[in-house]
Amino acid sequence: MHIIQSIRNWTPKTGIYYGWIVLGVASMGTFASTGSAQVTLAGVQNFILNDTGWDRGALAIGVTAGTWTAGFLTPLFGRIADTKGPRVSMPLAAILIGLCFYFIAGVSSLWQFYVAYIIARGIGTPVLISVIPRTVAVNFFLRKRNLALGLISMARPCFGAVNVQIISFLALNASWRTAYRFIGIFSIFLAIPLLLLMRRTPEEIGLLPDGDKPKGTLPGEEGLAATKVPEEINWTSSEALKTKALWLIGMSQFLIILTLGTMGFQLVPFLNDLGMSLSLAATAWSITSLLDSFSHPFWGFMSDRHSPRRLIFIALPSAIFAAAIFLLIDDKTLAFGLVLVWGTVSGGLEVLGGMLLASYYGRNSYGTISGIVGPFQIIGLGLGPSLGAFLHKLSGGYDSLFVFSVAAYVVATALIYAAKKPEKNDI
Repeated sequence: MHIIQSIRNWTPKTGIYYGWIVLGVASMGTFASTGSAQVTLAGVQNFILNDTGWDRGALAIGVTAGTWTAGFLTPLFGRIADTKGPRVSMPLAAILIGLCFYFIAGVSSLWQFYVAYIIARGIGTPVLISVIPRTVAVNFFLRKRNLALGLISMARPCFGAVNVQIISFLALNASWRTAYRFIGIFSIFLAIPLLLLMRRTPEEIGLLPDGDKPKGTLPGEEGLAATKVPEEINWTSSEALKTKALWLIGMSQFLIILTLGTMGFQLVPFLNDLGMSLSLAATAWSITSLLDSFSHPFWGFMSDRHSPRRLIFIALPSAIFAAAIFLLIDDKTLAFGLVLVWGTVSGGLEVLGGMLLASYYGRNSYGTISGIVGPFQIIGLGLGPSLGAFLHKLSGGYDSLFVFSVAAYVVATALIYAAKKPEKNDI
């Protein structure tokens, strides 16, 4: 028992603030879990379909079900992030998704794929990609909080693109099943560093957010438990639920993510219909995904110097302008550049929403509060591709899709404008 307790209490001594270590290890969890992400399945689905003979629409049903399962479980894991932290939930999730990926590699029927995929997506997304890693970032940082959120949010699109390349390489040289066995084994072994290195707050290892020293610390006492956290107004989840701002932010995030999916899944066909080759259109989308990924730390860096709310009022009008310009152009070269601009701006709107929540409600119940907003985002993500396909089929073109996107962004802007920072004496 003494050995087990010693291992449990062990924290490595590092030359840098431990919060950066936590973010790095959490990002590895995100890398593993993106094996079930929409962006990954979109890139590798042809390997699966060609091997199994399954219908593309039938596969999409499983992907949508997994996405919505993640949305419904997000509030639960948000609460766990606040009360229990990541040290148990993240290793267990890594083992579970690893087993699911290994099982997916051997499936022979569609229902088997559904079961394993829905479990991997439903558990992996909130625990290893979204609410728990972001709560850890909020807990370990204050002055650099938005930069930390930007970095941890960058992991999903970045590692999704990396996973597509890994799976594609292994699929071409062996099979997609070999690729998923590899990711499954990696995920299971990843549980070890997650268990050893993840922590809930800096205070439980004698630190303060951002690595600041406790006030009044004497020389040689830097490792003593922190006694005072830098001042910040923190809300409980029950208090936040009573504020109008929380629900307005949730509705705006639904529209933003819905529009991201609605346009995103139609832009490659749009460029192709303008006369661009399919490979070049796909390249435009790949570059857009990378620009989206690397824009997250930029938005975070800027939000630490300005307010996330102010930056949203830069990003949203930019997204409106880009979506409106799509209605006016028919030149494939201009369209290529516009896709890059729109993707970079629109992708940052999701991470800015999380930063806005932290700036409004603090860190003590961030997991639970962001978990409440999570279903708005996930439901929008699940509906977006289907809505885009419906609008295209309804009108026989793309104009109705772009008009909808402009309208949705305008409404989201109005919602954020109305979602002013709440005061505790107002509830």
